[in-house]
Amino acid sequence: MRQAAPNVDAYIAEFPPETASKLSELRALIKKIAPNAEELINYAIPSHKLNGNLVHFAGYKNHVGFYPGAGGIAEFAVELTKYKTSKGSVQFPLDEKLPIGMISRIVKFRIKQNLEKAKK
Repeated sequence: MRQAAPNVDAYIAEFPPETASKLSELRALIKKIAPNAEELINYAIPSHKLNGNLVHFAGYKNHVGFYPGAGGIAEFAVELTKYKTSKGSVQFPLDEKLPIGMISRIVKFRIKQNLEKAKK
């Protein structure tokens, strides 16, 4: 396992320009939607916390991984059929534009989930 970067800027800087650009775009989108979320490196990848884990993302050779957890994937399963998914993650190919609208809806859904969880 690779050593964790000390911060998100350093993490993104480790990647080739095409990947770094996608990671920066995803980061900016999450910050815009969840400005109060804490940004950190968790599990050796960029993460955002807001009343617990909100979302994570990571760069790979051929895709960007986005990790909204099992609830985020299940809620948007129909919209995500175009992409490779697992229980809590989705892969966005580097040769395609990020689906900004869908990612925005997923992050908003996760914020709502975490706020509801915090009320209980």
